[in-house]
Amino acid sequence: MQLFSNAGIAVMDAESGGYGLIGRGALVVEDGRIVWVGDAAGLPDGYRHLTQHDLEGRLITPGLIDCHTHIVFGGDRAREFEMRLEGAGYEEIARAGGGILSSVRATREATEDALLTQSLPRVDALLAEGVTTLEIKSGYGLDIETELKMLRVARRIGQIRKVSVRTTWLAAHALPPEYKDDRASYIRDVVIAGMDRAHAEGLIDAVDGFCEGIAFSRNEMAAIFDHAATLGLPVKLHAEQLSDLGGAAMAAQHGAISADHLEYLGPDGISAMAASGTVAVLLPGAFYTLRETKLPPMQALRDAQVPMALATDCNPGTSPLTSILLTMNMGATLFRMTPAECLTGVTRHAATALGLADRGQIRPGMRADLAIWNVTHPAELTYRIGFNPLHARIIGGELV
Repeated sequence: MQLFSNAGIAVMDAESGGYGLIGRGALVVEDGRIVWVGDAAGLPDGYRHLTQHDLEGRLITPGLIDCHTHIVFGGDRAREFEMRLEGAGYEEIARAGGGILSSVRATREATEDALLTQSLPRVDALLAEGVTTLEIKSGYGLDIETELKMLRVARRIGQIRKVSVRTTWLAAHALPPEYKDDRASYIRDVVIAGMDRAHAEGLIDAVDGFCEGIAFSRNEMAAIFDHAATLGLPVKLHAEQLSDLGGAAMAAQHGAISADHLEYLGPDGISAMAASGTVAVLLPGAFYTLRETKLPPMQALRDAQVPMALATDCNPGTSPLTSILLTMNMGATLFRMTPAECLTGVTRHAATALGLADRGQIRPGMRADLAIWNVTHPAELTYRIGFNPLHARIIGGELV
């Protein structure tokens, strides 16, 4: 049993509607769980004998959660980024070997060990900023064996680093060249058949897809989600990033835990998400990288009380972002979220977006996944740009 004292504590609970800040707080942890939290003056006598970790006025928050990443991939697309800034168009970049298919080629060619070696620095950058739970998607294999390889790497990351990893099956990310004239066969033979194999091997925690004109239709994704339901797998969806195809509403009707991107989300989608409790995962890194101008419908989401999470969307093409703190700042500066909304978006709402009810808040019974910061007020975590005030992480009650 451990006692952490002399700290500000942002409990991030739903009841407070904000930080729930305790100015002179104390926190007791036992067997990886929080057993007591509150004002130090109210510490029960039964805990006063414990050796204290004096945090010298630092701030404690829940450990941060990055609930949408594509962090396992081969190669990079820096040259494509450079070409785009030099004026090259989509077709020219594709002819030069760029685009998502370049990531597919590099990921298919890489061994499992090579993918792990390439991915760990990206993961470590997030952990250094207080991340304690990380979602990792497949989606750069577009064949069964490579998709499984990516997920095995994701599971290995959770074994060799102090972080909880949640894995997501995203074979419905794009159509590979070998299936360009046979969409139905790709969905049947790769997306669904591969889902069965990944589930049998215990490699996936959820199923995702990209519902867009350049990817998969609402009806195609509905069929994939129907199959996920037979396996008892929760679903989520890349939706309304480039146009409103009604993907978010369809996902909500399937009980999706999240719908992500959402720049073109309309009233029907908002209503459906509000009714189902589907979390809106906002991805300012992609908005920034693509130089988008259409904002997600922020006030409409607030008015409908749709929970809003934030994530890096770390990927090689549209969001090469490995900073959860910068993501929070982008949420504020680009999407006009408040600092409290930003921190809630990478704690409590991010946990909900992964279907995890045991983290993202500081209260008795929760996992003791915590971040300790060299700041006195939580707004500073969103306010700073390019500055990391992390003092330490606590994972399952263990000080890292």
